[in-house]
Amino acid sequence: MECRGVSHWFGAKRVLHDINLKVQRGQFLSLVGPSGCGKSTLLRAVVGTHLPLEGEILLHREGTQREAEPVAGPGRDRGIVYQHYSLFPFLNAQENVAIGLMLDQTSIPFRFFNFLKWRRIRKQHLELAAEFLTKVKLQDAMRLYPHEMSGGMRQRVAIAQALIMKPEIILLDEPFGALDEATREELQTMLLKLYAENLQAKKRGETPAYTLVIVTHELNEAIYVGDRLVGLSQYWDWKSEGQPEFPGATIVYDKPSQVFEPKDSKDFQQFAIQRDEVRHAVFNPDVRQDRSEYVTYWSSAANAS
Repeated sequence: MECRGVSHWFGAKRVLHDINLKVQRGQFLSLVGPSGCGKSTLLRAVVGTHLPLEGEILLHREGTQREAEPVAGPGRDRGIVYQHYSLFPFLNAQENVAIGLMLDQTSIPFRFFNFLKWRRIRKQHLELAAEFLTKVKLQDAMRLYPHEMSGGMRQRVAIAQALIMKPEIILLDEPFGALDEATREELQTMLLKLYAENLQAKKRGETPAYTLVIVTHELNEAIYVGDRLVGLSQYWDWKSEGQPEFPGATIVYDKPSQVFEPKDSKDFQQFAIQRDEVRHAVFNPDVRQDRSEYVTYWSSAANAS
C-alpha cells in the first residue's frame, strides 16, 4: 500500500498534510501520534470510506501483473478492526466469522433459489471460519454468542472476521484499547504469532500472508508488535516550509523497530531509547520538529540489506 501526497481537511480544519508512506507486503507497521493528529482519518482514507481530498492511495494487489490501483472506495482487499467490535448479536462466533464470505460470494436470490448448492457452500464457509477461530485460539468458543464472550474473545472474533477475507492489508484502529492488561498482552502475542508465520513463509520462498497497520496510543505496544514505527504529529515546523498557516499533521517519525518472537518477554528497558526518541519527535508540543529528521526507514533498510 502506498500513500502519495495525501492531505485531508474538514471545512477550515486542516487534518492531514502531504502524507507519503509505503507499506511493504508482510510488514507490521505501528502508527502512533498525539490525540487529534488524524490517525483514524488516515485509516479511513485507506479503507476507502473517507477518501483524501488531495493525493492518492494506491494498492498493489498480490498475484496480478497490473500496476498499483488507486483506492476509490471500500473493498474486500482491505480489512479493518475497530476498538469497539461490531459483531452481529444474533450470530455465534463461527457464524460471525463466516458472514463476510457469505456476503461476498453469494446473493439473497442465490441462497433462496439454489438452496442445495448454497448449503454446500455454507458448510465450506463454516469450516473455514472454524480454522480461523482456531488460529486466534477460540476453537472452544465457536458456538458462543457475543453476549456470552469476554471483550478479549469478541476482539479475537473481529480479527478472525478480517483474516478470513484474506485482504491485502489489515488495519487495526486501537484494537486493544478497551481491554485489560492481561487480555491485551494475550492479543499482542497473537499478533506476534501471525508475524512469525510471515517469517516462516518468507523462508520457504512464499508470499507472507499478513500485512498490518496498527494504530495504538501505547508506545510499548507499538514497539513490541510492529517491525516499523511511524509517528504522525501536528507538532512540526511547518513555517520553515513556507506554509502561511498550519496545513495539518504529517509524518515526523519513521524508523524500524525491534522484532520480537511470541515467546519473548517484554523488557521495557529494550524499548527505552526508541520510546524516548518518539516522545521527543512526535508527542512534545514544545518541539517544532523538522519532519525529515527522524524519517529514515528506507535509508536504514537499504543499509541493512
